[in-house]
Amino acid sequence: MSSIPEKGRPWAELKGELEASKADDYSWRDGRMAVYYYFLDDELMRVQQEAYTAFWTENNLGQRAFPSLKKLEDEVVAMALDLLKAPPSAGAAFTSGGSESIFLAVLAARNKARAERGIERPTIVLPRTAHPTFDRAAHYLGVRVVRVPTTRNDLRADVGAIERALTPDTVMIVGSAPNYPFGVFDPIAELGRLAERHGLWLHVDACVGGFLAPWVRKLGYDIPPFEFDVPGVSSMSADLHKYGMTAKGASLMLVRDKAWQKYHSFEFDNWERGKYAAMTTQGSRPGGAVAAAWAVMNYLGADGYLRVARQIMTTKEQLVAGITAIPGLAVVEPHELCIFVYHSVDPNLAIGAVADAMGRRGWLVGRQSEPPGIHLALNPNHDRIVEPYLADLRASVEEARGVAPEAAAAAERTY
Repeated sequence: MSSIPEKGRPWAELKGELEASKADDYSWRDGRMAVYYYFLDDELMRVQQEAYTAFWTENNLGQRAFPSLKKLEDEVVAMALDLLKAPPSAGAAFTSGGSESIFLAVLAARNKARAERGIERPTIVLPRTAHPTFDRAAHYLGVRVVRVPTTRNDLRADVGAIERALTPDTVMIVGSAPNYPFGVFDPIAELGRLAERHGLWLHVDACVGGFLAPWVRKLGYDIPPFEFDVPGVSSMSADLHKYGMTAKGASLMLVRDKAWQKYHSFEFDNWERGKYAAMTTQGSRPGGAVAAAWAVMNYLGADGYLRVARQIMTTKEQLVAGITAIPGLAVVEPHELCIFVYHSVDPNLAIGAVADAMGRRGWLVGRQSEPPGIHLALNPNHDRIVEPYLADLRASVEEARGVAPEAAAAAERTY
């Protein structure tokens, strides 16, 4: 059991220990993983770091004390609302990440339905591919979740099945742009019509796609509509610290009408200090995250974001082509943005054994459970690993073909 040391130690010594502690970590800088990080290059990382440390001490809860942070946050919000085609009535809250943004969306939908429809036992209906955070938020907020299977042919939300699952207590439906398991966009326009028809809150989870899909569309790719120009979209979560390429933790919870923010806000004055108010679940909020987001968005600009989008999509096309060319493997279709899954189509080739072999070659493998496969969520810097990855994958497939059936079955595990 550790305790605080009696005497402090020199920073140089501590810094060395911190660096040494990373010895067994996978190298995100070298693209040896396709999960948990978002990285373009060292130059952008310096912008993130220097902007963050410029506001290292400032607390974004205290915008009256730090009007600079209010100005920066307002400009970040304005840029995002413009990118995501929000109407003049819209607003957004700067959050710590997609989980908090989704939590606020569920909270707002619940509270709005409670205030306007008197619903005390609310339900939300969502496709099975929706992020687990909806269930986590519902767990804390006393909301029941109904998950509906997706369509079999294209892995999208089944709008008819969602409509059949609605009850008088339903307060929210959900669509993803795209979903995380397969990188496929749900039919947001159809979900919007469904939401309008039944008077429901439609939340679009664009944590992955919000700051990438609009640029990919500008490059000429067929990206379906998902932004606020789709009638019926009530709110959206979009992560700045994913493909907005900003520092962690930074996300936005955007609403069509800023008046609806009262449904996820908190105010309190029953204590001696006076009024306390917060629009998010946080109290103290790091000013550095806001400053870094503002700096990155202005540093990259439209041309920088287009460069990020082009690198990712080119890399994906190269990897998909290379994986498809390996006998026994196939890419799950469809996939529309930065995420895809590949699996085995050879009964004598266990994809779990392939994943194990890739792990022994120094790759952190994202294992998909349904169907058993390998999941990739690409970064701009994955453009440098296409050939090494494919070479190791070919070798891993050959190695896996020699795995005994019982060992191959044991390899079919997920995380």
